[in-house]
Amino acid sequence: MTSAERVDGVVRDGRAPGLHGLVVVEHGATVVERYGEGEDHCLGDPLGHVVFGPETLHDIRSITKSVVSLLYGIALADKQVPEPQESLLAQFPEYPDLAEDPRRTRLTVEHALTMTLGLEWDESAPYTSVANSEIAMEHAPDRHRFVLERPIVEEPGQLWRYCGGASALLGRIITNGTGGSLAEFAGRRLFGPLGIEAFEWTRGADGVELAAAGLRLTPRALAAIGGLVLDGGRGIVPRSWIDELSRPRVRIGDDREYSYQWYVGDGGKWLAAHGNGGQVIHVVPGRELVIAATAGDYDSDRGSTAAVLEAITA
Repeated sequence: MTSAERVDGVVRDGRAPGLHGLVVVEHGATVVERYGEGEDHCLGDPLGHVVFGPETLHDIRSITKSVVSLLYGIALADKQVPEPQESLLAQFPEYPDLAEDPRRTRLTVEHALTMTLGLEWDESAPYTSVANSEIAMEHAPDRHRFVLERPIVEEPGQLWRYCGGASALLGRIITNGTGGSLAEFAGRRLFGPLGIEAFEWTRGADGVELAAAGLRLTPRALAAIGGLVLDGGRGIVPRSWIDELSRPRVRIGDDREYSYQWYVGDGGKWLAAHGNGGQVIHVVPGRELVIAATAGDYDSDRGSTAAVLEAITA
């Protein structure tokens, strides 16, 4: 059974009611491209009923974090950002009081890349509530200080805690190093070379792009990013950085580990970027397979994308 037949079976059986867009690429060729319709949002703002197509931009939520990782790798090759092993607080000299705490001085950029900062952080509450640490960060007068001054709850590098704040710190380091905005750098050094012309990057109240969840892209664009990772960066992102983010670093489940803002599964057999609501880039190097999907299952366990992934990768 082909991938297209598997996908059609899932849709026909009603197991992917929230699926908005899907692009599947095998051995460099697009073998599945499907679009649906349904209620959608731009972060917390309702967009109403949307009929999706190839050119329709879609929230990719936390896939943004994985894109930021790619941007970090590009900037690192240009020596515009520090090596992962360098001090994190040294990148934020505007907070000298935080550097007086010897426990915080042990923080490195790599701890942000792997979400192992050892700081208090909880994103289990809905992303509409300030009880969620990411939302509280966006309501704080200084999002970067908010992250760095969180109480220390464990030794850095020991435990993975899902943390949009870590991505916000990385975004700030990139903009400081490149001298421009994330959107400008991404458009010039990543999206442009990939042929991605249309994108949006939502900004916070301070006018800064949301590094944790602000990007809007098409499924085709997501597939292009997945293809870039599959192909070792294509000279756009250094192969050495693709190798680094493909290496499992901290276990987060029975079959999943985390690397530099990317998920790694089954001992490195697959790589993935995920976003709230069913947004996904899933890369299986051994099969030369890329799956890119968008969905409207925000803050729910409906699992439209999961059903499609299972059918294709089974």
